Amino acid sequence: MTLMQNLPRPASVDRTSETDTYDARDLIRNGLKADIVLDGQTYTLRITRAGKLILTK
Repeated sequence: MTLMQNLPRPASVDRTSETDTYDARDLIRNGLKADIVLDGQTYTLRITRAGKLILTK
């Protein structure tokens, strides 16, 4: 199973720009944080108490 198979389905797809749109709460399933890997580097995406998104390395 690949990592892409574990992603939630896009909330919507913008057919004019080919951009998938994801709800952050679907990516952050435990409500706290999600790890995102790009080229071997791990980043952390989290939702603050104020409802803002923070992406850190």
